[in-house]
Amino acid sequence: QVQLVESGGGLVQAGGSLRLSCAASGRTFGSYTMGWFRQAPGKEREFVAVIPWSGGSTTYADSVKGRFTISRDNTKNTVYLQMNSLKPEDTAVYYCAARRASSVSIAAAPYDYWGQGTQVTVSS
Repeated sequence: QVQLVESGGGLVQAGGSLRLSCAASGRTFGSYTMGWFRQAPGKEREFVAVIPWSGGSTTYADSVKGRFTISRDNTKNTVYLQMNSLKPEDTAVYYCAARRASSVSIAAAPYDYWGQGTQVTVSS
């Protein structure tokens, strides 16, 4: 069983930055693929970024590519999402997710564990 707790959300002006953190419980964190997803009001949950257990070959949604960076520290059981050049359309609840597999997925269904989410609001 893995528990995920996100933090770092908040209110920021357009063009600003935030860093989200997701702390995971469990001794096998290093074997999980970790993803970030987001859900805006009235919209479906969408993929943002994913990082495999090794930390290499990250994948991003086209809408955040070049602005967001996903990283992980397996010694701290934590995955991060650095968000720069934020836009109002980035406003959403951001969720981290863990998958008990080495292969990455940009779909939400294959993920086994989810955090409770953290709100990110970008004002124009």
